[in-house]
Amino acid sequence: MSDEPIQHAGDQIPILTGSDGQAYIPTAAVIQLLRAISASCTNLADDPDCDLRTAAAAVDIEADAIECRAIMQTR
Repeated sequence: MSDEPIQHAGDQIPILTGSDGQAYIPTAAVIQLLRAISASCTNLADDPDCDLRTAAAAVDIEADAIECRAIMQTR
């Protein structure tokens, strides 16, 4: 087993800090994220070992990764 940290797709999404101190994701990144989620669901649809719970769990993991980065950026 590797000691390297897991790389999340959400790690590639740029997070900007607005003048109000809040974290923001550019529109183009949101569109790319939604298309990636759609493609993942399409790919999982034909896998008999996966269901919507599997897809939801993967999306939750990515959301957690993005949320952690946003928190760290706005500290």
